[in-house]
Amino acid sequence: MASDGARKQFWKRSNSKVPGSIQHVYGAQHPPFDPLLHGTLLKSTPKVPTTPVKAKRVSTFQEFESNTSDAWDAGEDDDELLAMATESLNSEVVMETAHRVLRNHSQRQNQPSQKKPEPEPQPIAEPPVAPSGDLRLVKSVSESHTPCPSESTSDTVPLQRSQSLPHSATVTLSGTSDTHALGGSALSKRETSRLDKFKQLLAGPNTDLEELRKLSWSGIPKPVRPMTWKLLSGYLPANVDRRPATLQRKQKEYFAFIEHYYNSRNDEVHQDTYRQIHIDIPRMSPEALILQPKVTEIFERILFIWAIRHPASGYVQGINDLVTPFFVVFICEYTDQEDVDKVDVSSVPAEVLRNIEADTYWCMSKLLDGIQDNYTFAQPGIQMKVKMLEELVSRIDERVHRHLDGHEVRYLQFAFRWMNNLLMRELPLRCTIRLWDTYQSEPEGFSHFHLYVCAAFLVRWRREILEERDFQELLLFLQNLPTARWDDQDVSLLLAEAYRLKFAFADAPNHYKK
Repeated sequence: MASDGARKQFWKRSNSKVPGSIQHVYGAQHPPFDPLLHGTLLKSTPKVPTTPVKAKRVSTFQEFESNTSDAWDAGEDDDELLAMATESLNSEVVMETAHRVLRNHSQRQNQPSQKKPEPEPQPIAEPPVAPSGDLRLVKSVSESHTPCPSESTSDTVPLQRSQSLPHSATVTLSGTSDTHALGGSALSKRETSRLDKFKQLLAGPNTDLEELRKLSWSGIPKPVRPMTWKLLSGYLPANVDRRPATLQRKQKEYFAFIEHYYNSRNDEVHQDTYRQIHIDIPRMSPEALILQPKVTEIFERILFIWAIRHPASGYVQGINDLVTPFFVVFICEYTDQEDVDKVDVSSVPAEVLRNIEADTYWCMSKLLDGIQDNYTFAQPGIQMKVKMLEELVSRIDERVHRHLDGHEVRYLQFAFRWMNNLLMRELPLRCTIRLWDTYQSEPEGFSHFHLYVCAAFLVRWRREILEERDFQELLLFLQNLPTARWDDQDVSLLLAEAYRLKFAFADAPNHYKK
């Protein structure tokens, strides 16, 4: 049992009231079931004579598959299998497949690896099997033609982290992967094809935002990420011809705010707000970027203007972290430096920096519009989400929930920061950017889908949590999770589990009830 001194040391928000009722959470649509990735599930069932499928239905499905095959790792076309998938697609198939993928990963990820020679180049390019010591990329079930998990033998090559949903999310596109480790020109062709799909979609006279969301769910290539984020956040219009005028107008509007309000930062009514912003910015990461004088000034202006234009919440600690991903994504468009810590903004033209500052302000504002109740008085949005997280975890992993409760660890003590900072303090910045690709692809991704990501994130550390037998050590672990070496594959697996939870619970609110 924890001592009173230890509990007082870590329990910082014990007087906060948590709403007793729970709002229903309704999830967003997820990219559709990939029949080729999960073809073994369909093929394992006895094949019965099929009636001809309506031409319109098959055409629609095939058209979608053709447009997004690289995004969801579809591989080669297979008309017969596509027709079967069209007839057989239902929630039970999707859920069984998701369960199989995640269960298979957890069972096999600790098995000894077996090296496999790299295949000879084929006429149709597919990503080669990486050496099993390198977990960055392996073939999916459909690519390597291995039997389904229930039929496989003990000498089968372990299925690794590529078994997430969707598969192509395992290919790092944020400029942080070791491309040489992924091996071969086949992967380059896949990335190039995927990038071409984005460019083609963005170049059209009117960008189809729904298709852009589907394509972006599994990650956005770095060269098109700035424009894609601006579109998905609602900052820029879908119509290509309107974008330049919108950018010019919004940038002009932002700097009018600066001219009108920023000089009042030292006035008595605003000086406390500005002082807190000035204190918080040097504590942010990455320090090498944030502590550059020009960047510090940009962040101070963005946060101060947002605070005085949103008096219902004002500035709250945690909002400052939400500026960083937008700023980093937008400035990397103008630098070849892959390591964000080494970006020198003094090499970026002043006019470009001004535009990046304005774009960052407006995109951050769009994000905060959807979660502003997280930052109003007493932060009721966060209080409610933490309570919902507690209820969700009690349903999906009762043992972990009871373990935390038995050691008097309260969810607010560790999950408050997860909600307040959107996991930015728990993950490397490169992983946060990849996570936000999916958040911006999901309607209400930052508010509702984030709940399921947090639940999956907590259960991810199940073994370590259950091994801790002390209140203080348990809480210290939850506040300092070992994610420094995480990469895009880890985020993909996390998102796969979060989607599985959303699929099971979002439209079944009674699951929250005991």
